[in-house]
Amino acid sequence: MSARIGRMRWMVAVLATVAIAACASKPRVASPIPDTPSPKPQLAEAAKYNVELGIAYMQRGDLERAQDKLNRALKEAPRDPSVHSALALLYERLGELDEADSEFRRAMRLAPRNPDVSNNYAVYLCRTHRVDEGVKRLLATAHDPLYSTPEAAYTNAAVCLHSVNRDTEAEADLQRALELRPSFAEAVLQLSTLDAQHGKLRVALARIDRYFDTYSSTPDLLVLAIQIAHTLGDPAAQQRYEQRLRIDFPDSPQTRALSSSPGPG
Repeated sequence: MSARIGRMRWMVAVLATVAIAACASKPRVASPIPDTPSPKPQLAEAAKYNVELGIAYMQRGDLERAQDKLNRALKEAPRDPSVHSALALLYERLGELDEADSEFRRAMRLAPRNPDVSNNYAVYLCRTHRVDEGVKRLLATAHDPLYSTPEAAYTNAAVCLHSVNRDTEAEADLQRALELRPSFAEAVLQLSTLDAQHGKLRVALARIDRYFDTYSSTPDLLVLAIQIAHTLGDPAAQQRYEQRLRIDFPDSPQTRALSSSPGPG
Protein backbone atom coordinates (compact mmCIF):
# COMPACT_ATOMS: atom_id res chain seq x y z
CA MET A 1 0.00 0.00 0.00
CA SER A 2 1.36 3.42 -0.87
CA ALA A 3 2.28 5.59 2.08
CA ARG A 4 1.42 8.82 0.28
CA ILE A 5 -0.92 11.07 2.23
CA GLY A 6 -4.01 11.59 0.06
CA ARG A 7 -5.98 14.72 -0.66
CA MET A 8 -9.05 15.63 1.33
CA ARG A 9 -12.15 14.09 -0.17
CA TRP A 10 -15.83 14.75 -0.39
CA MET A 11 -18.20 13.30 2.14
CA VAL A 12 -21.00 10.87 1.69
CA ALA A 13 -23.80 12.88 3.09
CA VAL A 14 -25.09 13.79 -0.34
CA LEU A 15 -27.31 12.03 -2.80
CA ALA A 16 -25.25 9.59 -4.90
CA THR A 17 -21.75 10.33 -3.87
CA VAL A 18 -19.36 11.28 -5.43
CA ALA A 19 -16.90 12.34 -4.18
CA ILE A 20 -16.41 14.51 -3.26
CA ALA A 21 -15.45 11.33 -2.19
CA ALA A 22 -16.45 7.98 -3.28
CA CYS A 23 -17.78 6.03 -0.33
CA ALA A 24 -19.86 2.98 0.26
CA SER A 25 -22.68 4.17 2.46
CA LYS A 26 -26.22 4.42 1.18
CA PRO A 27 -26.98 7.80 -0.40
CA ARG A 28 -29.53 10.09 1.14
CA VAL A 29 -32.50 11.10 -0.97
CA ALA A 30 -34.22 14.35 -0.13
CA SER A 31 -37.93 14.07 0.59
CA PRO A 32 -40.52 16.54 -0.68
CA ILE A 33 -41.61 19.14 1.83
CA PRO A 34 -45.18 18.72 3.07
CA ASP A 35 -46.71 21.44 0.87
CA THR A 36 -45.16 20.08 -2.36
CA PRO A 37 -47.86 18.58 -4.60
CA SER A 38 -47.50 14.81 -4.56
CA PRO A 39 -48.36 12.18 -7.17
CA LYS A 40 -50.71 9.32 -6.40
CA PRO A 41 -49.25 6.98 -3.76
CA GLN A 42 -48.61 4.16 -6.22
CA LEU A 43 -46.75 6.44 -8.62
CA ALA A 44 -44.85 8.09 -5.78
CA GLU A 45 -43.64 4.70 -4.57
CA ALA A 46 -42.65 3.69 -8.10
CA ALA A 47 -40.74 6.96 -8.53
CA LYS A 48 -38.89 6.42 -5.24
CA TYR A 49 -37.92 2.91 -6.33
CA ASN A 50 -36.71 4.13 -9.73
CA VAL A 51 -34.66 6.92 -8.11
CA GLU A 52 -32.98 4.35 -5.86
CA LEU A 53 -32.27 2.14 -8.87
CA GLY A 54 -30.99 5.10 -10.86
CA ILE A 55 -28.59 6.05 -8.08
CA ALA A 56 -27.40 2.45 -7.77
CA TYR A 57 -26.70 2.29 -11.51
CA MET A 58 -24.85 5.60 -11.32
CA GLN A 59 -22.66 4.25 -8.56
CA ARG A 60 -21.81 1.26 -10.76
CA GLY A 61 -21.03 3.52 -13.70
CA ASP A 62 -23.95 2.28 -15.81
CA LEU A 63 -25.20 5.70 -16.83
CA GLU A 64 -27.49 4.48 -19.61
CA ARG A 65 -29.57 2.37 -17.23
CA ALA A 66 -29.44 5.13 -14.63
CA GLN A 67 -30.89 7.58 -17.13
CA ASP A 68 -33.65 5.15 -18.06
CA LYS A 69 -34.69 4.68 -14.42
CA LEU A 70 -34.57 8.37 -13.62
CA ASN A 71 -36.57 9.30 -16.71
CA ARG A 72 -39.22 6.82 -15.56
CA ALA A 73 -39.19 8.42 -12.12
CA LEU A 74 -39.63 11.83 -13.73
CA LYS A 75 -42.77 10.67 -15.55
CA GLU A 76 -44.13 9.14 -12.36
CA ALA A 77 -43.39 12.09 -10.07
CA PRO A 78 -42.45 15.20 -12.06
CA ARG A 79 -42.66 17.45 -8.98
CA ASP A 80 -40.57 15.33 -6.63
CA PRO A 81 -37.34 17.22 -5.79
CA SER A 82 -35.52 13.92 -5.20
CA VAL A 83 -36.03 13.02 -8.85
CA HIS A 84 -34.59 16.32 -10.03
CA SER A 85 -31.63 16.09 -7.61
CA ALA A 86 -30.80 12.64 -8.92
CA LEU A 87 -31.15 13.79 -12.53
CA ALA A 88 -28.82 16.69 -11.77
CA LEU A 89 -26.15 14.29 -10.56
CA LEU A 90 -26.60 12.17 -13.64
CA TYR A 91 -26.21 15.16 -15.96
CA GLU A 92 -23.09 16.12 -14.05
CA ARG A 93 -21.66 12.64 -14.61
CA LEU A 94 -22.51 13.00 -18.30
CA GLY A 95 -20.69 16.33 -18.46
CA GLU A 96 -23.87 18.27 -19.21
CA LEU A 97 -23.39 20.94 -16.57
CA ASP A 98 -26.03 23.36 -17.83
CA GLU A 99 -28.64 20.62 -17.55
CA ALA A 100 -27.30 19.61 -14.13
CA ASP A 101 -27.57 23.15 -12.84
CA SER A 102 -31.08 23.46 -14.27
CA GLU A 103 -32.23 20.27 -12.55
CA PHE A 104 -30.78 21.35 -9.22
CA ARG A 105 -32.59 24.67 -9.51
CA ARG A 106 -35.84 22.85 -10.26
CA ALA A 107 -35.34 20.78 -7.11
CA MET A 108 -34.69 23.96 -5.13
CA ARG A 109 -37.85 25.59 -6.47
CA LEU A 110 -39.90 22.53 -5.54
CA ALA A 111 -38.39 22.27 -2.06
CA PRO A 112 -37.04 25.71 -1.11
CA ARG A 113 -36.91 24.83 2.59
CA ASN A 114 -35.42 21.35 2.22
CA PRO A 115 -31.82 21.42 3.54
CA ASP A 116 -30.94 18.09 1.88
CA VAL A 117 -31.68 19.54 -1.54
CA SER A 118 -29.67 22.65 -0.69
CA ASN A 119 -26.75 20.52 0.54
CA ASN A 120 -26.74 18.44 -2.65
CA TYR A 121 -26.68 21.58 -4.79
CA ALA A 122 -23.95 23.14 -2.66
CA VAL A 123 -21.66 20.14 -3.08
CA TYR A 124 -22.27 20.26 -6.84
CA LEU A 125 -21.31 23.96 -6.86
CA CYS A 126 -18.07 23.12 -5.05
CA ARG A 127 -17.24 20.29 -7.43
CA THR A 128 -17.74 22.63 -10.38
CA HIS A 129 -15.43 25.29 -8.89
CA ARG A 130 -18.13 27.71 -7.72
CA VAL A 131 -16.61 27.64 -4.27
CA ASP A 132 -18.02 30.79 -2.71
CA GLU A 133 -21.57 29.86 -3.73
CA GLY A 134 -21.12 26.31 -2.52
CA VAL A 135 -19.63 27.20 0.85
CA LYS A 136 -22.34 29.80 1.47
CA ARG A 137 -25.04 27.19 0.87
CA LEU A 138 -23.27 24.54 2.96
CA LEU A 139 -22.92 26.87 5.93
CA ALA A 140 -26.56 27.89 5.58
CA THR A 141 -27.47 24.20 5.61
CA ALA A 142 -25.33 23.64 8.71
CA HIS A 143 -27.29 26.36 10.52
CA ASP A 144 -30.68 25.07 9.37
CA PRO A 145 -32.56 23.53 12.33
CA LEU A 146 -34.28 21.13 9.91
CA TYR A 147 -30.95 19.57 8.87
CA SER A 148 -30.13 16.60 11.07
CA THR A 149 -26.40 16.31 10.32
CA PRO A 150 -24.84 19.79 10.36
CA GLU A 151 -21.44 18.19 10.98
CA ALA A 152 -21.62 16.76 7.45
CA ALA A 153 -22.32 20.18 5.95
CA TYR A 154 -19.39 21.70 7.84
CA THR A 155 -17.14 18.87 6.65
CA ASN A 156 -18.17 19.32 3.03
CA ALA A 157 -17.59 23.07 3.38
CA ALA A 158 -14.07 22.31 4.61
CA VAL A 159 -13.32 20.09 1.62
CA CYS A 160 -14.67 22.78 -0.67
CA LEU A 161 -12.43 25.41 0.93
CA HIS A 162 -9.41 23.10 0.81
CA SER A 163 -9.90 22.69 -2.94
CA VAL A 164 -8.86 26.34 -3.34
CA ASN A 165 -6.21 26.24 -0.59
CA ARG A 166 -8.27 28.09 2.02
CA ASP A 167 -7.05 25.71 4.68
CA THR A 168 -7.37 27.97 7.72
CA GLU A 169 -11.10 28.30 7.04
CA ALA A 170 -11.31 24.58 6.28
CA GLU A 171 -9.73 23.70 9.62
CA ALA A 172 -12.18 25.96 11.47
CA ASP A 173 -15.16 24.24 9.83
CA LEU A 174 -13.80 20.81 10.69
CA GLN A 175 -13.36 21.87 14.30
CA ARG A 176 -17.00 23.04 14.29
CA ALA A 177 -18.07 19.66 12.94
CA LEU A 178 -16.26 17.88 15.77
CA GLU A 179 -17.64 20.24 18.39
CA LEU A 180 -21.11 19.21 17.24
CA ARG A 181 -20.28 15.50 17.03
CA PRO A 182 -16.93 14.36 18.46
CA SER A 183 -17.57 10.82 17.20
CA PHE A 184 -17.80 11.93 13.55
CA ALA A 185 -15.01 9.86 12.01
CA GLU A 186 -15.12 11.64 8.66
CA ALA A 187 -14.26 15.00 10.22
CA VAL A 188 -11.40 13.39 12.17
CA LEU A 189 -10.14 11.87 8.94
CA GLN A 190 -10.34 15.17 7.07
CA LEU A 191 -8.72 17.19 9.84
CA SER A 192 -5.93 14.64 10.31
CA THR A 193 -5.34 14.56 6.56
CA LEU A 194 -5.13 18.35 6.53
CA ASP A 195 -2.62 18.34 9.40
CA ALA A 196 -0.53 15.65 7.68
CA GLN A 197 -0.47 17.60 4.43
CA HIS A 198 0.88 20.58 6.36
CA GLY A 199 3.62 18.46 7.90
CA LYS A 200 2.01 18.14 11.33
CA LEU A 201 2.29 14.37 11.25
CA ARG A 202 2.52 13.74 14.98
CA VAL A 203 -0.43 16.04 15.67
CA ALA A 204 -2.47 14.11 13.10
CA LEU A 205 -1.50 10.72 14.51
CA ALA A 206 -2.20 11.82 18.08
CA ARG A 207 -5.69 12.94 17.04
CA ILE A 208 -6.37 9.57 15.43
CA ASP A 209 -5.13 7.73 18.53
CA ARG A 210 -7.36 9.85 20.78
CA TYR A 211 -10.31 9.00 18.58
CA PHE A 212 -9.48 5.28 18.78
CA ASP A 213 -9.30 5.55 22.59
CA THR A 214 -12.96 6.55 22.70
CA TYR A 215 -14.67 5.42 19.49
CA SER A 216 -14.54 2.52 17.08
CA SER A 217 -11.85 2.51 14.42
CA THR A 218 -12.64 2.87 10.72
CA PRO A 219 -10.72 1.44 7.76
CA ASP A 220 -9.93 4.88 6.36
CA LEU A 221 -8.60 6.22 9.65
CA LEU A 222 -6.42 3.14 10.06
CA VAL A 223 -5.07 3.53 6.54
CA LEU A 224 -4.20 7.16 7.25
CA ALA A 225 -2.51 6.14 10.50
CA ILE A 226 -0.48 3.52 8.58
CA GLN A 227 0.60 6.14 6.04
CA ILE A 228 1.59 8.65 8.72
CA ALA A 229 3.50 6.07 10.77
CA HIS A 230 5.40 5.03 7.64
CA THR A 231 6.25 8.64 6.82
CA LEU A 232 7.46 9.16 10.40
CA GLY A 233 9.70 6.10 10.09
CA ASP A 234 7.93 4.25 12.91
CA PRO A 235 7.65 0.60 11.76
CA ALA A 236 6.31 -0.62 15.12
CA ALA A 237 3.37 1.81 14.98
CA GLN A 238 2.81 1.02 11.32
CA GLN A 239 2.67 -2.70 12.06
CA ARG A 240 0.27 -2.10 14.95
CA TYR A 241 -2.18 -0.18 12.74
CA GLU A 242 -1.86 -2.72 9.93
CA GLN A 243 -2.63 -5.56 12.34
CA ARG A 244 -5.67 -3.71 13.67
CA LEU A 245 -6.92 -3.11 10.13
CA ARG A 246 -6.62 -6.82 9.32
CA ILE A 247 -8.33 -7.90 12.53
CA ASP A 248 -11.12 -5.31 12.66
CA PHE A 249 -11.88 -5.16 8.93
CA PRO A 250 -10.66 -8.41 7.35
CA ASP A 251 -12.92 -8.14 4.28
CA SER A 252 -12.61 -4.42 3.62
CA PRO A 253 -11.15 -3.03 0.35
CA GLN A 254 -8.51 -1.28 2.46
CA THR A 255 -7.36 -4.60 3.95
CA ARG A 256 -7.34 -6.24 0.53
CA ALA A 257 -5.22 -3.38 -0.82
CA LEU A 258 -2.85 -3.76 2.13
CA SER A 259 -2.56 -7.51 1.64
CA SER A 260 -1.91 -7.22 -2.10
CA SER A 261 0.78 -4.59 -1.71
CA PRO A 262 4.46 -5.61 -1.54
CA GLY A 263 4.89 -3.00 1.17
CA PRO A 264 4.76 0.73 1.77
CA GLY A 265 6.40 2.86 -0.85
